[in-house]
Amino acid sequence: MGSNATPVDVDQLIGLNTLGVSVARLDHSPSGLNPPHTHPHPHASEVLIVLEGTLLVGFVTSNPENRLFSKVLNKGDVFVFPFGLIHFQYNIGHTNAVAIAAASSQNAGVITVANAVFGSNPPIDPDFLAKAFRLDKKVVEDLQERFQLENKEIKMLSSFDLLA
Repeated sequence: MGSNATPVDVDQLIGLNTLGVSVARLDHSPSGLNPPHTHPHPHASEVLIVLEGTLLVGFVTSNPENRLFSKVLNKGDVFVFPFGLIHFQYNIGHTNAVAIAAASSQNAGVITVANAVFGSNPPIDPDFLAKAFRLDKKVVEDLQERFQLENKEIKMLSSFDLLA
């Protein structure tokens, strides 16, 4: 998706254990995005600082309002994603964008919304998803196929990394 996260959390640096903090460098190519996601740790708020480039960032509040808060950030700008809310970053500039994200958790984790819903293993019943998202069942099946294939490719690449 034109985005790469390089995390430093308790898995990479054991010294972060019990400190309640982790950091990630986010590199976005032009039009690269970090798709809508959330962090499963219940208190993992995130602060994002843009080092280079221009990012459109935002988060959506919870039901029933589901209000979008978004802002275009440039070099030096800061934005806060409150804990538990779905949020995203999108490079709307013509050059690479680099940001640092700091979370109030030693291991915030990540749940990418579309991947979790359409790429689950085993798959969620497509009739249910079609009804829940008000989509044609064929659209849901196409999305599931696409995300299942992507998940298999990621697992294969991870296996190669372990062998290296």
